[in-house]
Amino acid sequence: MPINFSELINHLNHSVIITDELCQVVYISPSAEALLAVSGRKAAAFDLASLPTSSGQLFGKYLRDTLKDGQTFTHREMVIELLDQRRSITVDCTLSIMQNMQSYLLIEFSSLDRILRIAKEDQLISQQQASREVVRGMAHEIKNPLGGIRGAAQLLERELNNDGQKDFTQIIISEVDRLQSLVDRMLGPNRRPNKAMHNIHDVLEHVIRLVDVETNNSLNFIRDYDPSLPEFMADRDQLIQATLNIVRNAWEAIGKGGQITIKTRSKRRFTIGYNNHRLVLAVYIIDNGAGIPADLIEQIFFPMVTGRSEGTGLGLPIAQGLINQHQGLIECESKPGTTQFTIYLPFITAEDTP
Repeated sequence: MPINFSELINHLNHSVIITDELCQVVYISPSAEALLAVSGRKAAAFDLASLPTSSGQLFGKYLRDTLKDGQTFTHREMVIELLDQRRSITVDCTLSIMQNMQSYLLIEFSSLDRILRIAKEDQLISQQQASREVVRGMAHEIKNPLGGIRGAAQLLERELNNDGQKDFTQIIISEVDRLQSLVDRMLGPNRRPNKAMHNIHDVLEHVIRLVDVETNNSLNFIRDYDPSLPEFMADRDQLIQATLNIVRNAWEAIGKGGQITIKTRSKRRFTIGYNNHRLVLAVYIIDNGAGIPADLIEQIFFPMVTGRSEGTGLGLPIAQGLINQHQGLIECESKPGTTQFTIYLPFITAEDTP
């Protein structure tokens, strides 16, 4: 059976680019397309050589040096500025002449940003699981005595003839019920997702309608949807709840008159934790509030962590748990004036499910 080398390259985690002697791109792998945000169709016109690097040199200098010397060079932790997208990427870059093809240059990028992100995501997932186990243990220890207190208060109420004294037992019962409800919310959903085919934009529009009613249309929603996104397998109610928790969190941060942007995109060959997915949905929820304090940003997905005196600190952990049940993840980036929550969900179709 003949080997399809192009197909093998397409499955590599490394990003591969081949240029000619004029440093023009003649081949770009799918992972390199994602890294540089340039399509294969437009790659031939992509000016790779003109990209600035952290050393002060244009990337083309490294390409020409390799073509001239004919030797393999590896540059560690090279920062390349992608000017059109106003962002930079950190990569390990290896440049080499293709054997028996002296006029062609092989470029291999290993994204360090991706490695760091994967490690961070894996830590976030592990923390979420550990936190959930701790909460489950605490909830079990708390709910048992609460049940006993409630039962004792009900028995005591039957023995009392004074309505004024019964008021005190009613306070005990109502406070016990409030604490039990709080514990149940800390535990989050205890059922498995009931998945069916859904369109993410239907879910998002439902959430916007709910928040518009709650806020009396006092928020400015900006929609930036990718209409080409396919339907995928998900529990609609759980997606609504997770998204609603994030949007409410944004609303509480910005108040009336604030702006929330909801954007959807797809990402190819994308990792969530250490799991690689062929196609992933990204939902960006961006507000223009004051931002999350730096000392809270790493803890916001833990239960009972909140920056508001009236907050319970349960909305974001519950949202994270619901998305985790869909093999997804929620990330957050924040600075003064901009806070972005990103929901990553693998596009699982009916054919992918067992």
